[in-house]
Amino acid sequence: MNAEHLNPIIAASKFVISQTCGIELKPGKPYVTQSEYSDDVFVVLLGITGQLHGQVILAMSKEIAKILASKMMMGMPVPELNDMAKSALGELMNMMMGNAMTIFAEKNILLDITPPTIFVSKDLSLNVGDSRMIAIPLEFDAGILELNIAIKEG
Repeated sequence: MNAEHLNPIIAASKFVISQTCGIELKPGKPYVTQSEYSDDVFVVLLGITGQLHGQVILAMSKEIAKILASKMMMGMPVPELNDMAKSALGELMNMMMGNAMTIFAEKNILLDITPPTIFVSKDLSLNVGDSRMIAIPLEFDAGILELNIAIKEG
């Protein structure tokens, strides 16, 4: 996977979360992953089509998901991941990836995104076909989000 394909997604994610949630993220060291989660996890998956294709996954603990959902909803308490909280986090991913698509378009790479799919699970394994999944931890004061990216040229 080309680092030039990762950087717009990381930059867009940091920008959107900063603007919408007031959270400054610090990217950690990327690593190859299998996207397997054994603890309680909240996952938003979004597909990419066009000149590149694959998936981008935003994964976090349920507690971190509640924090982000609350920030998306102007500080409204989020004691559980109900439909409104899930919708807010799906929209966060839409905004992150929409911003990334703009960055790609400025580089003449034309892409589109699929609607987000949300998973809330205690034991989850996602297979992204023949693509390698690169995980980028995004750290902030309350914990870590994990941005998993599996894209290749189509």
